[in-house]
Amino acid sequence: MNKKPTYQPLWIPVVLAAAVIVGMFFGLRFPNNNKVAENDRKLNAILNLIAQNYVDTTNLNDLIELSIPEILGYLDPHTTYFTAEDLQAANDDLNGTFSGIGISFVMVNDTIGVVEVISGGPSEKVGLMAGDKIVTIDDSVATGSTMTNSEVMKRLRGSKGSKVKLGIKRQNTAKTLTFTVTRGDIPVNSVDAYYMIDKTTGYVKVNQFGRQTYDEFITAMASLNEEGAERYIIDLRGNGGGFMEIAALMVNEFLPIDQPIVFTKGRDERKDTELWSDGNGSFQDAEVAVLIDEFSASASEIFAGALQDNDRGLIVGCRSFGKGLVQNEFMLPDQSAIRLTIARYYTPSGRCIQKDYKEGMLNYEKEVLERYMNGELYSRDSMKIDKSQVFTTKFGRTVYGGGGIVPDIFVARDTTGITSYYIDIANAGLLQRYAFNYCNEHRKSLSKMKDYNEFLSTAPSDEALLKDFADYASRNGIAPRWYYINLSRDVIVTNLKALIARDTFGSQAFYPIVNRQDNTVLAALKALNQHKAAYPISD
Repeated sequence: MNKKPTYQPLWIPVVLAAAVIVGMFFGLRFPNNNKVAENDRKLNAILNLIAQNYVDTTNLNDLIELSIPEILGYLDPHTTYFTAEDLQAANDDLNGTFSGIGISFVMVNDTIGVVEVISGGPSEKVGLMAGDKIVTIDDSVATGSTMTNSEVMKRLRGSKGSKVKLGIKRQNTAKTLTFTVTRGDIPVNSVDAYYMIDKTTGYVKVNQFGRQTYDEFITAMASLNEEGAERYIIDLRGNGGGFMEIAALMVNEFLPIDQPIVFTKGRDERKDTELWSDGNGSFQDAEVAVLIDEFSASASEIFAGALQDNDRGLIVGCRSFGKGLVQNEFMLPDQSAIRLTIARYYTPSGRCIQKDYKEGMLNYEKEVLERYMNGELYSRDSMKIDKSQVFTTKFGRTVYGGGGIVPDIFVARDTTGITSYYIDIANAGLLQRYAFNYCNEHRKSLSKMKDYNEFLSTAPSDEALLKDFADYASRNGIAPRWYYINLSRDVIVTNLKALIARDTFGSQAFYPIVNRQDNTVLAALKALNQHKAAYPISD
């Protein structure tokens, strides 16, 4: 991959951070007219006044720790402070494996919000969902100003095999839901699954852009290529991002030489960067469709935006999250760190897709919920597009900046079979629990099966599976309502089979089953079959 101009060496941010710290050190001790030093002395004076004169004994370290996030909160939604304890945990999901319950979370208004449920982890197996809010942990209140990131991690993490009881508030129900999660080792694989959808189409599900994602991605693509794949569906739905450089490396695989991938622009023009393709990609002639949704953010949007602006692939789904800010991590003397926004990134057409955050953090966090309320996920006509920000792709198509990536092919959220009965069983985690129990009861026979296809060919009939599940749900407090059960028949049976296959054979077995009824996957496949993605490989 070419870089114009070349990136600054990785040691420069560390040196700059050290310079700032040294400057603060001397600024506090040797008065000068520098404005930063004046502010340093002012803050130092305030802390000394509190330490010497405040009516109650105060821990200044705790006061500083609480104040830093408040200060950073006035900058933007993605500049973040991590204590020394938080930092390692924050990096774990991008760098390796860890033991816990298998979620990524963020503190929103002193409440723990579940951002992601890690595929194959303990929380997914009991039915936790992205968007859930954790309000109690082991029957103790888990909200309020005392619930810092480190406190949450301390209470959620524990030894492998131990249990934690969670009280959950979910958007579509007023009552608090209860889940008991057994802690375990959390796999941090970036590629959840890859398989051949048909004789010439490969599918790859990427859940994040971590340190190992490029290697996993290339392995998956090469395997599919050996199986005969000539075109690809790259699924980035729910992918909240990660490392920009990894996304750029993956885009590079699809582009001819000297095509723009991403630009960054900050306050100091000398640090602006441009990434261009180097022409060494292995899939420059393959048609590609990229799936996105409202939770596809950051590096996912860099990937999708680069292919869209270069007219190199079709973007399918609904409007992405809209994060166009770039953060660098700066270590502080006590091994805490600040991930500071140092630039905005721009797609090849010159657009920044960062959504507005001027109305404050609360409105920023609620923006995705407003898409649901406004009907955007169900109708393209309801999609919020900033038509004042008009840009042009390589071959002259119109695209828009601000507020995420708008897909080339919009696919409405599928509500078929989503009845009140289905919502009740899903909220109770009964689909996951039934699948887990089914696997335990049939472990001997399941362990002898070669793959999920053998399971599907020998599984109980849909009618028998549905009746057995309805009886199980009834024993667990949800009475059978057969009118609604029959309306939800296909979605219940499909999910049960997929969950049983996943628990038996891994996540590789989950997606080939659920994707058979996934409207976004089917829309992408239809577009590829109709050669609507032919324009990207014509010149």
